[in-house]
Amino acid sequence: MSFALQTGQGEPLSNAGYETLHRVSRTIGAHRDINELFRNLADDLRPFIDFVFLRLFLYDTEHHLMRLRVGVSSEPPRITEFAPEGTAVGWVFEKQEALIIPDMSKEARFPNIQEMLKSNRILSHCTFPLTTAHRRLGTIAVGSERLNAYSDEDLRFLGLVSDQIALAIDDALHVQALQSAQGELEKRNQRLQLLLDLNNSIVSNLELKPLLEAISVSVRRVMQCDGAVIVLAEPDGLHLRKHALDFPDGKPSFTEAILIPIEGTSFGETFRSGRPWVLNRLDPDATSAAAKYAKDAAEGMNSFCEMPLISRDRPLGVLGVVSREENAFDQQDLSFLSQVAQQVAIGVENALAYEQIAKLKNELAHEKVYLESEIRSEMNFADIIGSSTALVSVLQQVETVAPTDSTVLLLGETGTGKELMARAIHERSHRRSRAFVKVNCAAIPTGLLESEMFGHEKGAFTGAVAQRIGRFELAHAGTIFLDEIGEIPLELQPKLLRVLQEREFERLGNSRTLHTDARVIAATNCDLRGMVDEKKFRADLFYRLNVFPLFIPALRDRRDDIPMLVSHFVQLFARRLNRKIETIATASMNALIQYSWPGNIRELQNIIERAVLVSNGPVLKIPPGDLKSGGANSPRMRSADAPEAKPIRNVLQDVERKQILDALERSNWVVAGPKGAAALLGLKRSTLQLRMKKLKISPPTS
Repeated sequence: MSFALQTGQGEPLSNAGYETLHRVSRTIGAHRDINELFRNLADDLRPFIDFVFLRLFLYDTEHHLMRLRVGVSSEPPRITEFAPEGTAVGWVFEKQEALIIPDMSKEARFPNIQEMLKSNRILSHCTFPLTTAHRRLGTIAVGSERLNAYSDEDLRFLGLVSDQIALAIDDALHVQALQSAQGELEKRNQRLQLLLDLNNSIVSNLELKPLLEAISVSVRRVMQCDGAVIVLAEPDGLHLRKHALDFPDGKPSFTEAILIPIEGTSFGETFRSGRPWVLNRLDPDATSAAAKYAKDAAEGMNSFCEMPLISRDRPLGVLGVVSREENAFDQQDLSFLSQVAQQVAIGVENALAYEQIAKLKNELAHEKVYLESEIRSEMNFADIIGSSTALVSVLQQVETVAPTDSTVLLLGETGTGKELMARAIHERSHRRSRAFVKVNCAAIPTGLLESEMFGHEKGAFTGAVAQRIGRFELAHAGTIFLDEIGEIPLELQPKLLRVLQEREFERLGNSRTLHTDARVIAATNCDLRGMVDEKKFRADLFYRLNVFPLFIPALRDRRDDIPMLVSHFVQLFARRLNRKIETIATASMNALIQYSWPGNIRELQNIIERAVLVSNGPVLKIPPGDLKSGGANSPRMRSADAPEAKPIRNVLQDVERKQILDALERSNWVVAGPKGAAALLGLKRSTLQLRMKKLKISPPTS
């Protein structure tokens, strides 16, 4: 038999009942936590109420479920949540009346509770609603192993206790809701503060490393997780590189592996897909390769969340967080991390752009300083002077090799103009818009040559007070000219060989591999093949350099070019030294042509500069003794290879004839007028006509 009881009605309670009710009131007033309150409440009720089964059910409005909040029973609950329809708990909650079942064997309305009560050996059972003036909360149920275990006084007492419990639970739920709201508000404020800090960091930090380190620390603190990491894409398209890690309570294995492969890793999957990646240790897909990598990399972690960093539809990297808790990251966390990732991506893009601009600015500054020093040291002429057969043959080879990227080895005596020839190759190549960088391997001390060629990091050696970009890095996409290559020490030759073969090197003090696309032109006046035989030069390096050997003829092998070179140098130094030189004595020119020129063009340049300096009149004077060290009859010139010198008069006439013909062709054979050949040559019309008649120059018959 079962019946409903209106609580609060009937005979007054006994003294024991009031004493128990008083203890219950004090217990309710002393506890705010519902679970702790219910456990202590059970201890207070045992002396007055017979029960082996006491459970509290609260109604979940959002999901329309009755949830078991806390209970006391001999058997653990099999079901902790259920729909209220068709259950005793649901009936009491809907009717708001107490349900008394003195004999469970005679109750047929709620068959679904029979099995549960039978497992707890319950023979009599009663359920009371938990309701306040403001809302319905749930129910409280008690059960006993005896039939008809509860008297009218017991039921009245339980009705009063239920009312007090309802007030206590309502108060506790309000406190929990307030605390939860305060926690959410504080959490929201922290996250808003993080977004503000991120914006401030992006504005104030243009350098990548400090920016990412500050971001990772802030993200870990606000997300209340155990670790945060930021990885960015490498230029090779196959790897990601760890740039910032905040993991204070442990050392995950990926701190040792700076490069992270994209293939087969969680970071790579997030980077390629552009979608968030969330994993719990117990998820069904926790056995995938990406998940295995994440768990191995962050040992002891149970929850993983990775967010792609995307800016302007361009993937930059991944922001990752980990936690020891299971299911630590919910949808709200993902939404917040998505906002963080957007800000981080903007900051990363700005920092990378700034880094690239700073790098280019640094390279331009180095190029500017280098080129300024080169300009100060150069002779300030761009074209190669001469028209001899030997020189024309060399220039034809230059035209052949210049458009390619092949390595060129310039051979010849010192002073023959090997650097000028290297510049001619560079200017006729597709690299002419980029830097032409020169390294004199003989002029730089051996200990500094490696640093000069490949650069060094700050602190790499004593005196390295700042980072230095090497010449190979400076010559990227341009040309590097290695003068006096035969003087490079043996210990440095393998590193140079690697640059020629693999196009890669490392700065001193840094293990990171750099790549260069510099074209190499080398020059030497040594017999490299003989040095290879003497073990003074590596054979493999020689063969790498000897791809296109180009021999530059000595000045004594191109005597036809001496008058043109003399005329060029005289004009150059006359302007520079503020002298007026109009003619060169025939005897002086004859001496210059007959001289053996052991120092080649460099010696000719120095002699002409000194001659212009000491000449006070319009006639060039060669200082006495300057040309006594050699000549046509010197031992150097009595070899079988020495060419026979032309008479000076013939040489001068050939030069004059060539210049007049060139001027006539440029003026379309017009002699007079402001654009005529006479004006181009700086002569009077009548003088030019006399010279043309003497040299038998006449207009073409056509």
